Amino acid sequence: MKELELKYGCNPNQKPSKIYMAKGGELPIAVLNGRPGYINFLDAFNGWQLVSELKKATNLPAATSFKHVSPAGAAVGLPLSDTLAKIYWVDDLGELSPLACAYARARGADRMSSFGDFISLSDICDADTARLIKREVSDGVIAPGYTDEALEILKAKKNGNYNVIQIDPDYVPEPLEHKDVFGITFEQGRNELKIDDEFFADIVTDNKELTKQAKIDLAIAMITLKYTQSNSVCYVKDGQAIGIGAGQQSRIHCTRLAGTKADNWWLRQSLQVMNLPFVDGIRRADRDNAIDLYIGEDYMDVLADGAWENIFKEKPEVFTREEKREWLNKLENVSLGSDAFFPFGDNIERAHRSGVKYVAQPGGSVRDDNVIAACNKYGMVMSFTGLRLFHH
Repeated sequence: MKELELKYGCNPNQKPSKIYMAKGGELPIAVLNGRPGYINFLDAFNGWQLVSELKKATNLPAATSFKHVSPAGAAVGLPLSDTLAKIYWVDDLGELSPLACAYARARGADRMSSFGDFISLSDICDADTARLIKREVSDGVIAPGYTDEALEILKAKKNGNYNVIQIDPDYVPEPLEHKDVFGITFEQGRNELKIDDEFFADIVTDNKELTKQAKIDLAIAMITLKYTQSNSVCYVKDGQAIGIGAGQQSRIHCTRLAGTKADNWWLRQSLQVMNLPFVDGIRRADRDNAIDLYIGEDYMDVLADGAWENIFKEKPEVFTREEKREWLNKLENVSLGSDAFFPFGDNIERAHRSGVKYVAQPGGSVRDDNVIAACNKYGMVMSFTGLRLFHH
């Protein structure tokens, strides 16, 4: 297949639309089910690059959950604790395969953002992963292959219209890439930067103890940022992104946004949230939305008389600001990556409140000394990578 006609482009009025190989070669994909659209393919191809690099960097199966050309979550296939299995709503599925664990983590870290995602998987999709995907609201999936059972499960999703794409894992793109904007063609070399242990060798803080897990987490952060719309920062803990801030004009706003997502991930593991008495039969999306409101500043939207009765069997107590802060103070050993330098120490101050211990960023700001001093104040380890990772 040399080209594939699409229903429309980014919006229904943008016609005609298609994907094709500029030099007339064969497309490296096959659509096994459904009819993926323009944005679906943008998410699929960016997500596939992300999980492929995560797999190479960690030697673990990887998954990402994409929305609007940025990842909502990304993770590698480490086993789930009982707590994580419960807050990701997969504790009823039994022991999951490593690939299914990767997607449960990628989807579960920020379920609000992942609603209606496009999934990318580094490995052949197995039945465990397909069963997990089938129960979530999702637009499609791309993987290097599917077991017969997995494909049968996925083809039954969305009344038979779920988008399933298979990509050739051996496909290597041209070294130069092109993009048309306003009728003008841009050309640049592909970002083939390899992110491994040596990427974090230049440690500029007093504390230089970068653990093995921190190196894995920082690699996940930076590879995730490589395919996230800039400005972007990424908080990671134990093999998964827990807070991604994408497309913000101000880096401190990006750090705050991603930090709030990381905080929410941790707050969901508190007893106050895990023991919320939801009414029987509540929809998954309604439950996720209720939790998001309950742990935020608009908690009365779900606790007010006339509202809570539709969500809970009994009215929960308010999760006070002091109680939340006490629980958040237990979050530790979080890694933080940034796609460009931190211009001020205020980013580090905000990161500290979300348990950040390890930081990787390019460096090169005129205020690097201020940023380093802020890290030293909290005993953080910070690496200067010397390389920016903007993605547009």
